[in-house]
Amino acid sequence: MKGKLVFAAALTLFVALFSARNAAGQDQPTIAKDSVQVTAFTLSSYKGDFKVFSWVPRLNLRVNGPIASGSQLYVEFTVPGTGAWVKYDCKTEETQAGRWWQPECGGRDGIPEDKGITYTGPVSFAIKMRNELAGGDVTLFNGKMKVAKVHSNETGPNYVNHFVYYVDQDWNLPIGYVFLEPDDVAEWKKPKLAFAVWARGELNGSYEPHLFHNGKEVGKMFYQGEQVGTPSCGTNEVENNSTQITEPHGQFSWTRMKCDFSTVRAWNKTGEPNEGMFGPLYLFSENPGEYEIKMIYKGHLVRSMKFAVDAEGKLVDNGIATSNKLGSNRIIVPVQVLGDSDGQWDKMAWKTDAFYGNPLTGFTPTP
Repeated sequence: MKGKLVFAAALTLFVALFSARNAAGQDQPTIAKDSVQVTAFTLSSYKGDFKVFSWVPRLNLRVNGPIASGSQLYVEFTVPGTGAWVKYDCKTEETQAGRWWQPECGGRDGIPEDKGITYTGPVSFAIKMRNELAGGDVTLFNGKMKVAKVHSNETGPNYVNHFVYYVDQDWNLPIGYVFLEPDDVAEWKKPKLAFAVWARGELNGSYEPHLFHNGKEVGKMFYQGEQVGTPSCGTNEVENNSTQITEPHGQFSWTRMKCDFSTVRAWNKTGEPNEGMFGPLYLFSENPGEYEIKMIYKGHLVRSMKFAVDAEGKLVDNGIATSNKLGSNRIIVPVQVLGDSDGQWDKMAWKTDAFYGNPLTGFTPTP
């Protein structure tokens, strides 16, 4: 009997310790992978020589809480053959679970100019967090980026070594995101459809989104013959631009646009009729099935992406974002890149370079 009691007590202690360990693991901060953006900040000198440009890294990211009191985010960059190159802290604040902290750090902020280098090629980096109050140091994200250079738009013998440095971001182009956003008034009782998509090069016009269901365009609303509530791509979530003017100009920029359909809603749970100023809104909950977003740019079809919704109006998770621990509420969908508006780009970069050396499992781009 005594042996059974000892065994039971030991089992109880093991379960308690295992549960506590799991709970502790779940309480650790995580990185939203789609928020990590690493760029090269071009400096106008190299070790005091203004005839040569150099570069240092710059980082944007979002850390999902909780971030405990006393925590400090920092980043380490490593160059092949030379080992550790630069290490710096990012501004950090205590953050509760369910909230996030979104710093930008590096570049001229926190990195002395004498750390600038002229190297191009693969660079490894690690985003870490230490806590000297509680003790401990954890790695939140490991990545690798490809740094390249192109000449500035300056000419003459004094500018021969004025190269502008950039991080190749071509892996982004076939990766899109579909998600819901709360209404300004009704919030999640009547959320609207939104999506984000990447483009390469200087944007010299607006992208026009169109939504199709069963081959028919939907979600359009008119008043006295004029379309109202026109879908918009007016927000640039990310702009990875070179920090100096290059020659050729504008080719080394990558932009992630956020677009939304204000007349398309997932459902209406407000308790009020589905009637707006110009008529009823289009509801996913009344029209489940397969959807396609097509985008027009300067009169040409440039993007296509597909997704599905269920009978409740919820986006159907294809499992890519979940299995790859994206760290946000977005669904990842393949994007078909059409036309030549993006110029020459590496169509296979997603295989190895996606999310800075953390390629997606279960993802196949649309040819």
